[in-house]
Amino acid sequence: MEPTLMPGPERGAARRAFYPRQCLLFATCASLGAQCRGGGCSLRSCRKGVNCLAYDEAIMAQQDRIQQEIAVQNPLVSERMDLTVLYKEYADDDHIYQQKIKDLLKKYSYIRKTRPDGNCFYRAFGFSHLEALLEDGKELQRFKEMAAKSKDVLVSQGFTEFTIEDFHNTFMDLIEQVEKQTTVGELLNSFNDQSTSDYLVVYLRLLTSGYLQRENKFFEHFIEGGRSIKEFCQQEVEPMCKESDHIHIIALAQALNVSILVEYMDRGEGGTTNPHVFPEGSEPNVYLLYRPGHYDILYK
Repeated sequence: MEPTLMPGPERGAARRAFYPRQCLLFATCASLGAQCRGGGCSLRSCRKGVNCLAYDEAIMAQQDRIQQEIAVQNPLVSERMDLTVLYKEYADDDHIYQQKIKDLLKKYSYIRKTRPDGNCFYRAFGFSHLEALLEDGKELQRFKEMAAKSKDVLVSQGFTEFTIEDFHNTFMDLIEQVEKQTTVGELLNSFNDQSTSDYLVVYLRLLTSGYLQRENKFFEHFIEGGRSIKEFCQQEVEPMCKESDHIHIIALAQALNVSILVEYMDRGEGGTTNPHVFPEGSEPNVYLLYRPGHYDILYK
């Protein structure tokens, strides 16, 4: 069955309905910095561009402080915890979210949180699937064989082998770690190693980009702003810290032949979360919770 995508304006509205504080600050800083660099800054200190460089440096320093704050408060991937912890994230009189958490508890028991850094979808997907492969040897072998061939597929599309080789090696190292029957704790340690975890994210982004470009005839109808698929991938898929949407999830799920179920929880009407399986009609291997701007891992 062909994948379906939420229309662009609807996706944008959903993102704005709930936006993590950290991501909002990043967006604000980036917007102010771009405004200043473009000559549109109204601050007196930036008149004639004299102090714009200093202003940009202040923006970058603020971003660094925010990143450090996030890093201290949030591991890249957390321990598994009881799903009821979500109640504490919303006010008691926030009836919409309180009711949707109650509904979610009918289907799931645990959650594993990820750092809200724009890479959360890829990190959540990577950990959830590799963790599941610890108990599924047949799928592990299929996944390993596909992963081993994936670099050559990307190279055949024009990606530079020298550039992507280290990222692919990290991907394979993590799969082989699972093949050696590592413990969940050891796998978690690997995902909380910044360089290892980020290299995995980079490679998953490249796989997503590669699939979108291979299937550009289908996906080009869902790209906004008159951009080509290649431009979209260069701007919205391959760079680190870029958020993921329907189009990214569909592409990665189909690139790796792994089914993903996402429970959407926002301020929309109704007291239930909205599950969506990618690709449609498949049997999920990975379960994620989406609150606009962020993904975490769910467990039944």
